[in-house]
Amino acid sequence: MIAQIKGKVVQKKNDCIILEIQGICYEVLIPPIIMSRLDNFIQDGFIRLITYHYFQSEPSKSIPILIGFINEVEKEFFELFITVSGVGPRAALKAIKVPISTIAKGINEGDLSLLCSLPGIGKQRAKEIIAKLQGKMGKFGLIKDAQAEIKTQIPDDIKKESLEILSQLQYKKQEAKEMIEKAINRRSDIKSTEELLNEVYRQRAKR
Repeated sequence: MIAQIKGKVVQKKNDCIILEIQGICYEVLIPPIIMSRLDNFIQDGFIRLITYHYFQSEPSKSIPILIGFINEVEKEFFELFITVSGVGPRAALKAIKVPISTIAKGINEGDLSLLCSLPGIGKQRAKEIIAKLQGKMGKFGLIKDAQAEIKTQIPDDIKKESLEILSQLQYKKQEAKEMIEKAINRRSDIKSTEELLNEVYRQRAKR
């Protein structure tokens, strides 16, 4: 099994990178939230990744798959996540779209809204994740994987305008702030006040 891989970054795609090692190129799939900060770990064009290596079975063939992580703890979370019935490596890969620490906190707190906001995770699956993993998330909640980093990606003027609108709609200031921060934790790609308010509404509608 391939446990680690270090190579020259030849290409970055939406969901994977291509690494060249002694003339051979390897495709390594990367969870979205890790991909968003991968550049911070590339040095002189090279990167070292901890990998989860498995074989995807199809009727006529077995395909080797590599999934990359920055450190062992991220990989350990992934391995624990896929112990939940119905959550395979591909599903887990897509679901890790927000910081692992945020997902871990959501699991420990039984936050169905947060878990249901993850790609491919419905209400029933979210309940199964909580039932299986609640109480096992301690160290994963301590990962410094960009809680602050994600918040700084959302311009302050968008957060300020959203807060003003929610206040006009009779929400208390503290309640509105919490709604905004939860929405930002769930989505790091918000680019407008409208998108932020839509995310706030979407999560409240799931309650």
